[in-house]
Amino acid sequence: MNRHYSRTGDDGYTGILGEGRLPKYHPRVEAVGTIDEASAALGMARAVCQLTRTAQLLLIIQRDLYTLMAEAAALPENAPRFRSIDSDRVTWLEQQTDLISTTIVLPREFTVSGDTPAGAALNLARTVVRRAERRIAELLHQGELENIDLLRYLNRLSSLCYVLEGAENAAAGKTHSTLAKE
Repeated sequence: MNRHYSRTGDDGYTGILGEGRLPKYHPRVEAVGTIDEASAALGMARAVCQLTRTAQLLLIIQRDLYTLMAEAAALPENAPRFRSIDSDRVTWLEQQTDLISTTIVLPREFTVSGDTPAGAALNLARTVVRRAERRIAELLHQGELENIDLLRYLNRLSSLCYVLEGAENAAAGKTHSTLAKE
């Protein structure tokens, strides 16, 4: 029988890529965990979205996030071995956001989520991505990471989630967003 637990984390420490272990509350572990949460939230959005293109994009992004997690989980001396998020991936996200933006009308006012299940899931994912962005920014500013494209990728991903929310709402027939202020 295969065990689905290792017991190696029972002391409150966890392994990182390369050598060494860190406390489970370390900012690096927190960043990796938050990126993992973002991927799970995107998976929930992918499961309920109506547009095939949204589902395809979210799967690609979830795979990107696994490589982003690998680099974030590695100590600076090991990080280049795991690097795959670069300016080209950031540009790809910008292109997807721009393309989708041309197909919908987004409100200029603040909105509240919940107009459609897919839109709400994407908005939740956007907020988790923003938290992951803050965690990566902390590691960059502390000199624990050096690849600025990790931060840029997450920043652009939150924008893409926003426009995908609008696209999913429109696909469900919801042409007007619920505004935050009446």
